[in-house]
Amino acid sequence: MARKQDEMSIDDELTAAFLEGDTPDMAVEEEPVEPAANTPEPEQTYVEEEPAEDTDWEDDPNDLPGQLAVDVYETADKLIIKARTAGIERKDLDVSISDNILTISGILNGGEDEKATQWHIQECYWGEFSRTIALPVEVKEDGVEAVLKDGVLTISFEKERTAAPTRIMVN
Repeated sequence: MARKQDEMSIDDELTAAFLEGDTPDMAVEEEPVEPAANTPEPEQTYVEEEPAEDTDWEDDPNDLPGQLAVDVYETADKLIIKARTAGIERKDLDVSISDNILTISGILNGGEDEKATQWHIQECYWGEFSRTIALPVEVKEDGVEAVLKDGVLTISFEKERTAAPTRIMVN
């Protein structure tokens, strides 16, 4: 059965109802409302809008450090964190822990090529990066081993032994 041009499908009607005429394609016709007798017309006031803040994040990509992807998991007695750090030299890597918060930061060099006259695709991140992780379990900060091998940084923490919970009797 063919649909007449001025008929709307149920989906179109629902979309129009929710958009309330926000888009030109789905304008909702409203019936004019007559003002009550002896009711003065409301005064119209004009408010000058503030200019919108400039939120263009692409102005300077060097403003925000890159983020390092990590895997965090436990074994029976250790907490392990692995991060892909291919292309990062040991001297450009900084790993620290304080109050069960681990921070891995550094610089990934090698993405700039002064001879390039025009980039066609640049998807690799080059520059500063940082990652801060609140560790999910208590660890011994002095029992840490960090190994950088084949582009993977592996940090192993000894888990802090916590006493079994003490049951408290409620009277």
